[in-house]
Amino acid sequence: MSSSDRVRDHAGQGASTVAAHRARRRLRADRARQLADLLRHQVLGGAFPTGPLPHESVLATDYRASRNTVREALDLLRAEGLVERLPGVGTVVVAQKYPHGLDRLMGLAETLREHGRVTNEVRTMGPVPAPAPVADRLHLPSGTDVLYIERLRRLGGLPLSLDLTYIPLDVGAALLGEDLENTDIFRLLETLTGRPLGHAEISLEAVNADAHSAAVLQAPHGAAVLMLERLTHLSDGRPVDLEFIRFRGDRITMSGLLHRSL
Repeated sequence: MSSSDRVRDHAGQGASTVAAHRARRRLRADRARQLADLLRHQVLGGAFPTGPLPHESVLATDYRASRNTVREALDLLRAEGLVERLPGVGTVVVAQKYPHGLDRLMGLAETLREHGRVTNEVRTMGPVPAPAPVADRLHLPSGTDVLYIERLRRLGGLPLSLDLTYIPLDVGAALLGEDLENTDIFRLLETLTGRPLGHAEISLEAVNADAHSAAVLQAPHGAAVLMLERLTHLSDGRPVDLEFIRFRGDRITMSGLLHRSL
């Protein structure tokens, strides 16, 4: 074998070693994400309410994972702000996410009543000309005045969501004298119209918090928030409430019960 052949052979072996090392790292990262998903469910489900998580060696045995994989999975949960490692104590749960059902048409205070008191800070409220997309969704002529409401909603004193709401003015005008700080708009709409709410169309996506939203929610600028867009109709089908709700993603989890229908 010539010297040039030996150099090429050595280089090929080196490249193979590097590739194998990278493949092992990717595999461990994949397994860490899988384990983090399982542990996240446990953490958010209250599986560790009064003490630290089991030791890394116990988790490794329970989940048939290596200690390195367990460590990386816990690092992922720590980066999400769900757990923290305390010297002499272990890994403990430091954050709680509150469940918000997507299969029931309920106000936030109704949804979270068992977790504490929801309060509303009404930041802005008054008639505005409806932007064209809002007028279209509410079946109103373009430029028609609607009631615009911006509320910061807190649970247990902590900022949870920033709600931007548009309501047809013939319905919304009566809300101007109501106690919106302590009462859900859904309940008021049913009382004022004399009709129950019927259904809502929703969409959910993650968006980056703009400077204003981040400041109001006391979240880092650019942090991901959950944006829930909801158009709610009365039982007769009339759309009466268009909302854009930005939830702090570290304090809320969305859930629902879906039935398969083909």
